[in-house]
Amino acid sequence: MVMTPSQMLPLGTAAPDFSLPDTDGNTVSLSDFSGKPLLVAFICNHCPFVIHIREGFASLCREYQERGVAVVGISSNDISTHPDDSPEKMAAEKASAGYAFPYLFDESQDVAKAYNAACTPDFFLFDASHKLVYRGQLDDSRPDSGIPVTGADLRAAFDAVLAGEPVSEEQKPSVGCNIKWKAGNEPAYFPA
Repeated sequence: MVMTPSQMLPLGTAAPDFSLPDTDGNTVSLSDFSGKPLLVAFICNHCPFVIHIREGFASLCREYQERGVAVVGISSNDISTHPDDSPEKMAAEKASAGYAFPYLFDESQDVAKAYNAACTPDFFLFDASHKLVYRGQLDDSRPDSGIPVTGADLRAAFDAVLAGEPVSEEQKPSVGCNIKWKAGNEPAYFPA
């Protein structure tokens, strides 16, 4: 497994707009979450890093959705080279993983580029005014690391946002598989 780190978009960045289809055929937009803290998670079905955290991540998201945090998952992979990430298989994955949040398909990959997303998983937490307060890892666990998935880093960021407190600026990049860019569509920040 080649590990690609997240790009660590500058804190304070306004959430880039999006309007994407979910697995039920509905369009979900940034404006749907106005006034709520929002986690935007770039994930996919096949990545071993996402598979490693999926149960713990799904549980953590359900917990914080009940407390008022909005969550969206976005898959931006090229499905011509990675058909396991197709919208039909995303619907099955959403049910299997227990994701209680909209799982969106970024076919053009424009949303991933707007967020400087680089890997799966890649997490971006915005406060209620949709300014970036956290971008980084779920926790220190990685496939085959022997470290349990706790969600500690993201949980601390969620707790700070909900308490109206600043999120620590000491944030570790997420790592995972690179987003599978369409040929010729690779962003400038993508490692050659």
